[in-house]
Amino acid sequence: MANTNRETTIAGLARAGGVGVETVRYYQRRGLLRTPVPAGGSGLGGGVRRYGDEDVRRLSFIRQAQVAGFTLEEIAELLALDSSHDHARARALAQARIAKLDDRIAELQAARKALAKLALACGDSDSGPCPILEAFEQK
Repeated sequence: MANTNRETTIAGLARAGGVGVETVRYYQRRGLLRTPVPAGGSGLGGGVRRYGDEDVRRLSFIRQAQVAGFTLEEIAELLALDSSHDHARARALAQARIAKLDDRIAELQAARKALAKLALACGDSDSGPCPILEAFEQK
């Protein structure tokens, strides 16, 4: 990351991570992101909380892991594994995620194939009931 020791507010952190402020707060409540002590150190009223490059990196990690399909529970485990360097467990989590993605891809491909078949049948004739509508009404 190009930033070095820059500090930002929660709004700046959210912007850098491409999320809303409430998402940052949600991640904090879930224990995925730290909640810094407000400037002045008391933690009581008034001070502005400051976030640094490590917070931006961690938020980016969370977002990328979500894009890969990991749940927040799995992301919490991955973050814990990062500090323990448990590569075997991280690899196992990644392999499990890949298997789930492969299953989902197969489901989507089957759905696409079925819909393409229905669209073709629908285009063959303008008379009678629409095969697409009939297929969805049969459930």
